[in-house]
Amino acid sequence: MKVMVLGSGVIGTSVAYYLARAGHEVTVIDRQPGPGLETSFANAGEVSPGYSAPWAGPGVPLKAIKWLLMHHRPLVIKPSLDPALLRWMGAMLANCTEAAYRRNKSRMVRLAEYSRDCLRALRAETGIRYDERAQGTLQLFRTQKQLDATANDIEILKAYGVPFELLDRAGFVAVEPGLAATQEKFVGALRLPGDETGDCFKFTQALAGMAQALGVQFRFGVDIQGLDSAGGRITGVRTAAGVLRADRYVVALGSYSPRLLAPLGLDLPVYPVKGYSITVPITDPSGAPESTVMDETHKVAVTRLGDRIRVGGTAQLSGFDLGLSEARRRTLEFVVSDLFPRGGDVARAEFWTGLRPMTPDGTPVVGGTSLDNLFLSTGHGTLGWTMAAGTGRVMADLISGREPEISMEGLGLERYGRNARRVHVPTAQPA
Repeated sequence: MKVMVLGSGVIGTSVAYYLARAGHEVTVIDRQPGPGLETSFANAGEVSPGYSAPWAGPGVPLKAIKWLLMHHRPLVIKPSLDPALLRWMGAMLANCTEAAYRRNKSRMVRLAEYSRDCLRALRAETGIRYDERAQGTLQLFRTQKQLDATANDIEILKAYGVPFELLDRAGFVAVEPGLAATQEKFVGALRLPGDETGDCFKFTQALAGMAQALGVQFRFGVDIQGLDSAGGRITGVRTAAGVLRADRYVVALGSYSPRLLAPLGLDLPVYPVKGYSITVPITDPSGAPESTVMDETHKVAVTRLGDRIRVGGTAQLSGFDLGLSEARRRTLEFVVSDLFPRGGDVARAEFWTGLRPMTPDGTPVVGGTSLDNLFLSTGHGTLGWTMAAGTGRVMADLISGREPEISMEGLGLERYGRNARRVHVPTAQPA
């Protein structure tokens, strides 16, 4: 079967690889000159199924006000009358209930845990390397209130059999010795020993090479202009290189997916949430993180990737703006210096930004649509790297007509109940 994948980030590349492994003839289309050059390029480096949770939850509206007033604030909202943003924010607020949080987190953990297992199997089968480490995630709390608030998350972790450890200062210093000099700033930590880390860009590049060896054709530098449909099916993809055709189509264009789908009457509630990172060369390995350390107060992750430290964070709602903000850079520099003052040289840091495709309930949109040969694989937000391998595997199963190894309940577009409603097409650059 001929399958066309739109997008060559970590999600699209993973889908293409697993489709090729299942015996399909796969073509990947992307406007960039290579794979993994947008949101997958310099993310925080976490493969964190244990940390998978929706941003929408009880108390978040009040917390958001506090975050907006912080000097080093984790949330930035640029004033806008964009109807897509207003509708997305309204839907997110509707998910800020205890019941919605539990439902959404359980869906996310299900896919994320499966994805971590798929990644481990892929690594064992192929020997793929990407500065990977399997030493867990450490979530640091500066206040007792933050530590106490982990109770709800721990219940869900227990329900899914996800290992965890609650640690005091001596406990978290034992797993992250580089925190010894700054331990008094924190009251405790939650450790998720099953989590991993790695360079998402290196992984995507390596997996694309393996996909090509299986026969996948990557067509780079090709702008995607629209989808043609007739009789309840996609009949082709309009591109700068002409109309391209296949038997099945997968949209994996991240934040740009809604603009492509809206003319078909498919209402995909995905909005770009801008994130930033700095990549810092390690100067003192003993003073650097061993794995990923998450500062819960500032919502910033600090991750060791080979001889570098990746520092990622901030949720900025500003549409498709890709400008670099010095204020956001200062926040990332502050956190890594506050936690690991001897670890790296922030003066030589590389600064980057990308658009995370977020749904209002946190769960990605993975599955089919009302058009019988069109599939979606987008909306992974900050967890695209965490969920990539599992997403690729379940998409290959669905398109091949096989039952996926995990339940797909609640992962598809149908959970929003409006997949046939025509919507406003947001203004953005061509994908």
